[in-house]
Amino acid sequence: MKITNIETFIVPPRWCFVKIETDEGITGWGEPVIEGKAATVETAVKELSTYLIGRDPLKIEDHWNVMYRAGFYRGGPILMSAIAGLDQALWDIKGKFFDTPVYQLLGGACRDTIRVYSWIGGDRPSDVGKAATQVVDAGFTAVKMNATEELQYVDSYEKIDRVVDRIASVREAVGKYVGIGIDFHGRVHKPMAKILAKELEPFRPMFIEEPVLPENNEALAEITKHTSIPIATGERMYSRWDFKPLFESGYVDIIQPDLSHAGGITEVKKIASMAEAYDIAIAPHCPLGPIALAACLQVDATTHNAFIQEQSLGIHYNKGNDLMDYIVDKSVFDYQNGHVNIPQGPGLGIEINEDKVREMSKNGHDWRNPVWRHKDGTVAEW
Repeated sequence: MKITNIETFIVPPRWCFVKIETDEGITGWGEPVIEGKAATVETAVKELSTYLIGRDPLKIEDHWNVMYRAGFYRGGPILMSAIAGLDQALWDIKGKFFDTPVYQLLGGACRDTIRVYSWIGGDRPSDVGKAATQVVDAGFTAVKMNATEELQYVDSYEKIDRVVDRIASVREAVGKYVGIGIDFHGRVHKPMAKILAKELEPFRPMFIEEPVLPENNEALAEITKHTSIPIATGERMYSRWDFKPLFESGYVDIIQPDLSHAGGITEVKKIASMAEAYDIAIAPHCPLGPIALAACLQVDATTHNAFIQEQSLGIHYNKGNDLMDYIVDKSVFDYQNGHVNIPQGPGLGIEINEDKVREMSKNGHDWRNPVWRHKDGTVAEW
């Protein structure tokens, strides 16, 4: 079997899909994208595709190493996201070739389902208590929300109090035992992160996400002195080499690699195994589309230290098109009692509605995250 064609599709709301075709009629789908840089990643996919055309798609480990190592310059969000989408598509082909879900090729499942959480509120959440209640009423047992608007390196206690009030309203609305993930989104610098982490202790969050920017991960040593809340990070880390110093530091409890950013199924499975050796949990990042989520679930199925999965159904980014719009059988992501079943179909376990993909790719998208500024005019972290 040989790869004969590789095609990309930029589709709304902010995704990029890739389709790999073979001379035996088996096709595979992947989702290579960096939010806000879809066209850039698409170009990287096309550059990498020149190597893959004519090759045996089943030699995934070798292809991964060539794509990663043979270009001399390696790593980073663009190249690793391009590799990630192609890797997902290659695994999709391999599963279909052997007529089995990808997880069976990774050693078989250690779970039947995995817990999922749902996003509440937007960048500036207001009535998050009501939003949380609606999500819990829909059957979810965990939610995630942004902690705060933009913060200066040292900011006001007024903003701290507003964060505390929001979290308090969510806890009051959903009760004592619903999980609450609080995403600092890298907006909070070390001086304020120490204060916030301490102030949020009484609400017993499930985790604090990206309490500082990943380039400042050394600050986690200071922040962990001020809280017992589990610390999560990793959506902006792209390989096992990026994660290695974080594991060795001992200051992280949950990692959140993204299957469309961190080298795909091949690489994230290795990152997860490394984390397990350090007694660290994994909760894959996935505010993306159906292919990314399917890839996550295949890895979750085989990963003992995976404990919860992000998913994007109804997230505020998904305006006009949502998670289910591009798949044929929408029941594959049927959430029950706060969990989702591991897809059982061959490959990634989903069937892409190619007609819909081609139709929407005519519109494409030019999604960009907002540019925030502080009152003094300086650029703020979004």
